[in-house]
Amino acid sequence: MFTVKPRVQGVTKEVLDLYETVSPSTIGHFTDFGFLNGLTPLFRPIHLVGNAVTVRIPHMDATAIRHALDLVEPGDVLVIDMSGDEKRACWGEFMTYAAMTKKVAGAIIAGCVTDVRPIMELGFPVFSLGVSALTTRSLGIEGEVNTTVSICGVAVHPGDLIVADDDGVFVVGPEKAKEYGERALEKQQKEVQMRTERGYDNLFTSRTART
Repeated sequence: MFTVKPRVQGVTKEVLDLYETVSPSTIGHFTDFGFLNGLTPLFRPIHLVGNAVTVRIPHMDATAIRHALDLVEPGDVLVIDMSGDEKRACWGEFMTYAAMTKKVAGAIIAGCVTDVRPIMELGFPVFSLGVSALTTRSLGIEGEVNTTVSICGVAVHPGDLIVADDDGVFVVGPEKAKEYGERALEKQQKEVQMRTERGYDNLFTSRTART
């Protein structure tokens, strides 16, 4: 049985623009909640910001991901709950082609990914628990799209904001997103000023000159 609910646009363009330069690690100074600890990027440098479209699949059947790809819009982030399966890969090369065709911003997977080389060459942002050659199947058994899912112990709702970079992944509801984003941006601006005042910028300059 499949449950496919309508897509939720929870994040405004204003918030998306705000988070283009915000790092999850800056937000980590303000709250302990919303961090998808355990997920790692497939490559670095990496950055994504987008509106969550959630998917829940039983461990072997990835059919629901295709239902989600039918309704995503540009800038969405697919957030996939594999029901505790940490050994199989539900995402690979051809899922990536489909996502890029729809201008999806990236994929967050509480499971594994496969076809690493083509995904890296395409530059499609993916965060996962690991890499595996063992894959899911398209069995048509069951799945859910745009329901609340659990990723690394964090509830992710359709329309939540996803922001991720080299340091990790943060998720927040639209009602709190602007507040966290503004606080983080203010802190980052102060850090830029601090680096300049203390001469730390010269350390980066001298290192680049040596190489």
